[in-house]
Amino acid sequence: MSPRKRVLDHLKSAGPTSAGGLGELMGITKMAALQHLHALEIQGLVKREAKPGVSGRPTFLWSLTAAASKFFPDAHAELAVSLIACMNESLGPAALDKLIKTRSRHQLQSYRSEIEPTASLGQKLEALAAIRSREGYMAAVERLENREGYLLVERHCPICIAATNCTGLCREELNVFRKLLGDKVEVKRTEHIVAGASRCAYEVSASSVGAKSL
Repeated sequence: MSPRKRVLDHLKSAGPTSAGGLGELMGITKMAALQHLHALEIQGLVKREAKPGVSGRPTFLWSLTAAASKFFPDAHAELAVSLIACMNESLGPAALDKLIKTRSRHQLQSYRSEIEPTASLGQKLEALAAIRSREGYMAAVERLENREGYLLVERHCPICIAATNCTGLCREELNVFRKLLGDKVEVKRTEHIVAGASRCAYEVSASSVGAKSL
């Protein structure tokens, strides 16, 4: 285990700690502890807060930021999969599907609140990609080769484990995109992480006949 991971582990266990106290816990000098803390502070993983000291000089207590949570076990994905299985077993597929559609309705409302309805298709897609990137999808917009239109690319799927166990999530996300962009826009998924691709990709183009089903 690296020294800086040890720093994170100690702060997780002990809570706000001075550099001297951290050094004692790790068996290193206060200066060595400070070097690690300053490096982690630059990365946004720890923060410091001044507390009044006994001699009138403040003592800095160091603690973890929310960004440090990624270095510790996270069972959210496993919990989501378990809840999906339990709901399907106890309430049935219809209830599960209703829940997924309710989630999608809220998702659509949220996206619409951030995207200007009179914007061009390209502007809407850029705004959507920014929102999806904020949600962890690493999204970007590219121009389609050889014809008019765009490619919405998502290089990561933060709900991949849940989506693999509940295909309705991917189905409804595609429907959200179609409803968001309007009836005169065709949205077609061409690559799918859940199906084994390295990314999800959606061809998006203007269409007078409306969106086609996939």
